[in-house]
Amino acid sequence: MSRTAAEIATQPACWQRAAEAAPTFDGLPKPGERVAVTGCGTSWFMAIAYAALREAAGQGETDAFASSEFPAGRTYDRVVAITRSGTTTEVLELLGQLKGVVPTTALTADPKTPVMDAADSVAVLDWADEESVVQTRFATTALAFLRAGLGDIPGVKSVAEAAVDAELAVSEPLPASVVGAEQWTFLGRGWTYGLALEAALKMREAAGAWTESYPAMEYRHGPISITGPGRVAWMFGVLPEGLAGDVDRVGGELVAREELDPLADLIRAQRLAVALAESRGFDPDRPRNLTRSVILG
Repeated sequence: MSRTAAEIATQPACWQRAAEAAPTFDGLPKPGERVAVTGCGTSWFMAIAYAALREAAGQGETDAFASSEFPAGRTYDRVVAITRSGTTTEVLELLGQLKGVVPTTALTADPKTPVMDAADSVAVLDWADEESVVQTRFATTALAFLRAGLGDIPGVKSVAEAAVDAELAVSEPLPASVVGAEQWTFLGRGWTYGLALEAALKMREAAGAWTESYPAMEYRHGPISITGPGRVAWMFGVLPEGLAGDVDRVGGELVAREELDPLADLIRAQRLAVALAESRGFDPDRPRNLTRSVILG
């Protein structure tokens, strides 16, 4: 088993621990605060998902930005940064600009990195750290931690319930037709759009795969043209009405597990990325052209 696959399999336990840890951390956004969430790459996609979840929970206006594109001059009550390594240049530069201007909270996996001093409050999720270059369990655990801090969200399972679904997602066989496809399009609505973005990124990072991602309702406004025999449309969460028929009409294969928590379904996409990498002779632990952290010099 690759190191990446082994780390993927630990996610149910990581999420349970996140659900237990979140209520004891006092640096999370408070209801009613105007919040921005930021990160780079995978962390940005988790920020997108959390922002939508927080608004769905009725806890306040929440924006998400890539750290390099954070809008100067906007006012927030708190900024939350997600950074596994704690060393990402764009995140540290942004936190430096915000120091003393707005309260900042960071989520990281490494307590021995510059982010500990750069942010006002830091949640250290070192028990979800990874050796892998490609992020899997830290990213989902960070989102689980933030999600658990929101309490009950209408129409969304608790993190504890999601962890139960994750137990199934780490073990059930993946359909051979999905592993053997030539192209994959990932779709989501609301908070699951961030998961769709992340699933597509995992496939590109680990396996060099041809993937795309879109808001589900935008898929029919052009992107469906790429779908056909041997190609997959993968929906996170509840299927929009008529989407299954549209995918069938163009000859594509639809993947939709509406009964699973969408975060658990992301585990299945992570596993697909590893399986595809291995089938192509790639090492998922050593992805091409990538390093664990982007440090600009």
